[in-house]
Amino acid sequence: MSLLALHDLPAPAKINLFLHVVGRRADGYHLLQSVFVPIDWADRLHVERLPDGRLERIDLGPALPADDLCLRAARALQRASGTPWGARIAIDKQVPWGAGLGGGSSDAATTLIALNRLWGLHWPRARLAALGLQLGADVPFFLGRGPAFVEGIGEQLTPMRVPALALAVVKPPQSLPTPEIFGHPGLKRDTEPVIVMGSFDSAAQAVAVPPNGAGAVMWPVEWGAVDAGFGRNDLQPPAEDRCPAVADAVAWLRQRYGNGRMSGSGSAAFAHMARDGSDAPPMATFPQGELPAGWVGRRCRSLEVLPLAAWLPD
Repeated sequence: MSLLALHDLPAPAKINLFLHVVGRRADGYHLLQSVFVPIDWADRLHVERLPDGRLERIDLGPALPADDLCLRAARALQRASGTPWGARIAIDKQVPWGAGLGGGSSDAATTLIALNRLWGLHWPRARLAALGLQLGADVPFFLGRGPAFVEGIGEQLTPMRVPALALAVVKPPQSLPTPEIFGHPGLKRDTEPVIVMGSFDSAAQAVAVPPNGAGAVMWPVEWGAVDAGFGRNDLQPPAEDRCPAVADAVAWLRQRYGNGRMSGSGSAAFAHMARDGSDAPPMATFPQGELPAGWVGRRCRSLEVLPLAAWLPD
């Protein structure tokens, strides 16, 4: 018997432990290096198969754009596979947009995973990821298995282990358009690349190599990458220039936890609440009145494995 619907599917957010801009391609796209880590702040999707090819979306929370990434993902998969089926996608939106937390890309990935199963396509992970890349550079990450070292424009993923983390993630009311940040004249575009040496399954090392080859700095991938003292987010200074609320969010976190950093290309920021998050409580909102007016935030845990990772064959 074939499945007709899938309910309560998580679409988790992610944070960038660091984000370095290491160059720029001839077509204008920026070359990045980062470590993406999924967290337990998530949207929830309910997906129903329709027999007549129609694609519909229902907003169970805040209204999304008319043609959001979920509908675009469903349309792309429908066209590429030639399936006659359609879908009704209901979204309970919890992850804020314009935050740099990858919420829209995660929704698209969960949609692709769900429809791959409901439509009986049985596409492997790599084939879905190639389609997802056409929708956005972050989509392939959410079609993967878990934390990853990310290169290129976001499409080159190397799985890595990241120790459990307890995190505070906050977002002020303002959002940031990604093109505006990448187009900022003050953006640093020549950060020294990190070179990964060894296996990510063992005691891998990464090396930050200056252009002249001198003074290389080595750090353990498993621990150095999650140290708030390593690296930076190169997008943070341009973001703070365009949106002072980003600096406010980082300062708020540093005052409480001793560290803070902007996450991706949006206005959200995060702090490590503890080096070992294995005993951290499940995701929870901040106590009423603790966050400034208009801000949203959660106390989160990192995820070692994306929740739907096992649904895709390799």
